[in-house]
Amino acid sequence: MNPIVSCTLLITLGLGTTITFASSHWFLAWMGLEINTLAILPLMAQYHHPRATEATLKYFLTQATAASTLLFATTTNAWLNGQWDIQHMTHPLPVTLFTIALALKIGLAPLHIWLPEVLQGLDLITGLIMSTWQKLAPFALLLQIYPANSTLLIALGLTSTLIGGWGGLNQTQLRKILAYSSIAHLGWMILILQFSPALTLLTLFTYIIMTFSTFLVFHLNNATNINTLATTWAKTPALTALTPLLLLSLGGLPPLSGFMPKWLILQELTKQDLALTATLAALTALLSLYFYLRLSYALALTMFPNSPTGTPPWRLQSPQIMYPLALSITATLTLLPLTPTIMTLMTP
Repeated sequence: MNPIVSCTLLITLGLGTTITFASSHWFLAWMGLEINTLAILPLMAQYHHPRATEATLKYFLTQATAASTLLFATTTNAWLNGQWDIQHMTHPLPVTLFTIALALKIGLAPLHIWLPEVLQGLDLITGLIMSTWQKLAPFALLLQIYPANSTLLIALGLTSTLIGGWGGLNQTQLRKILAYSSIAHLGWMILILQFSPALTLLTLFTYIIMTFSTFLVFHLNNATNINTLATTWAKTPALTALTPLLLLSLGGLPPLSGFMPKWLILQELTKQDLALTATLAALTALLSLYFYLRLSYALALTMFPNSPTGTPPWRLQSPQIMYPLALSITATLTLLPLTPTIMTLMTP
C-alpha cells in the first residue's frame, strides 16, 4: 500500500477514536466508531488474499450489525428519556441493548465468534491494531454507563474468561490463540468494570502492552503457527529466551506484570462479597495459562528440526526498529514492583 494512503488511514483511525473519546452526544460517539471501522477496512484487505478479503467482509458485517444495534439503543434512549447525552442513559432497555452492541463490537463471549476468524485472516501488524487500538473507543463508552446492568456485565465477563481459555486449548495458529487470549482478558476487564473503572483501565493498558510485545515478537520471527516457533532459536536466541516470559506474563504468573491486574481484580471482587465469582475467574485463568505454556514449551524446549509441516524460513537479518519492542518487553516483565504506587494513584 502507498505510504501516503497508509498514513491517511492511520490518521483517520486515530481521528475516529478521538471523536468518540471527546463526545458527550450519542450521535457523535456513534460517528466516531463508524469512522474508526471504515478506516481499518482498507488496512485489513491491503494484501488482496482470499483470507484477508473474507476477514474484512466478516468484520464489516459484524461491525455494521453492532453499529445498527447501538444506534437503535441510543434512539430508544432518546425516545424514553428525551436525552441524547451519554451520561443520561438510565432506562434498562437501551442500556442492555447498548451493552450487547459494544460486546459484539469488541468480541465479548458469547458474541465472540467473529474475532478468531477475522484475526486469523489478517497480517500480524493489522491484527495488533485490531487487538489493541480498536478496543479503546468501545471501552470509553462502556466506562460512562458502567453502574447499570451489573448482572449482565458479570455474566459476560465470566463467559468470556471461560470461552477465552477453553477456545484456545486446541489451537495451533498463533493469531487464533491471541484472539482467544484477547477474549479472556476482555472478560477480566468487564468483570471489574462496575466496581472499579480505574482497575479496568489498568487491566486494559497492561493487556495492550503485553499484546504489543507478543505481536511484535511473532512479526519479527515471521511466525504464524506453533511449529514455526521452534526455528526461532537460531535466528534471535536472546529474544526467544525472553518470549516465554512474555507469554507467562499474559497468563498472569508472578513476578511478571500480567499478575498485577488479575491480583487486584480478584482482591476487589472479594471485597465486593463476590468470592464465588473470583474463584470461577481464577479457575478459568488456568485454562488460558495452559495454552501459554504450550507456546512456551514450543519456544524453549522444542529444538529444530522437529519435522515441521511447513518450509523452514530463511534466517535473514530483520531491518525492523527494535526500540519499541525493547520498551514494551521491559514493561511487560518488570511493572509488578510498581503495584503499591499504582494502588495509591487509583485510590480516590
